[in-house]
Amino acid sequence: MSLWRIVLVALAGWLNREQSKVIDYLQEENRVLREQQVGKRRARFTNDQRRRLAVKGRALGRRALGKVGCIVTPDTILRWYRELIAKKYDGSKQRRPGRPRKPEELRALVVRMARENTSWGYTRIRDAMGNLGFSCGNIQLCQTLCLPLLSSRSLFLLSQSS
Repeated sequence: MSLWRIVLVALAGWLNREQSKVIDYLQEENRVLREQQVGKRRARFTNDQRRRLAVKGRALGRRALGKVGCIVTPDTILRWYRELIAKKYDGSKQRRPGRPRKPEELRALVVRMARENTSWGYTRIRDAMGNLGFSCGNIQLCQTLCLPLLSSRSLFLLSQSS
């Protein structure tokens, strides 16, 4: 085979892939439009329709979308894709409000140290915890030791005093 044939076959394969992407996008757009059955009013897309158009449109790129003549602008389709990716990787489902809690073993160890060593204060317990490889501050110790020990009656009295 000559070099020209190899180049021609590679070019034909590339063109075929590009045309296949365009056809895929147009087929998806036609499905969406059939679902819409739009008259003279503006088309309203569901999130699923936006997602489908965004995925197919992203494969084409801005220039090819501009040549195809879409039902929305290429910038809109690419914006939908960016929002889709941002939503996928934002991690908000794993986040909770506030600071993460300390491990339960740390809380149990602090309470045990305080019960076994009644003459120790917060600073001494904190330093002993540091020697064991745990890091916590005096406020964390106070919250760990004081709040579970308060009864509902003393909490009620505290709330009434202020």
